[in-house]
Parts: sequence; structure tokens; C-alpha cells
Amino acid sequence: MKANVGSIDKILRIVVGLALILLAVFHVIGWWGYIGIVPLLTALVNFCPAYTLLGLNTKGKSAE
Repeated sequence: MKANVGSIDKILRIVVGLALILLAVFHVIGWWGYIGIVPLLTALVNFCPAYTLLGLNTKGKSAE
């Protein structure tokens, strides 16, 4: 598993993931807000399986 999530991408994933989870916890949105776990986990492990399938890499040359 090579890292394919860059620093800006990582920050955005953490912010969006936490926002969705918090909105779900406080019943602002429905239970589907817990989908925020996915971007949060991909940010924490620096790997996105969807990026691999699509051939994307926001990490840059250091991921090689």
C-alpha cells in the first residue's frame, strides 16, 4: 500500500469527515453522516483505494 493522499487532500478529508460525523451525532443530518468515517480513515492511513482504481495520486513524486 503506497501512500497516495497528499497533505492538502489529507486536511480536507479530515475536515469533511469530522464535519459529517459531528452533524450526524448532533442529529443535524441523518445517520448517513457517519459515512464521514471513510474520508477520515483514508486520511489517517494516507491511502485511498479509489485513487488506486482511478490512477490518481495527490501525494506527488515521493509516493513512488
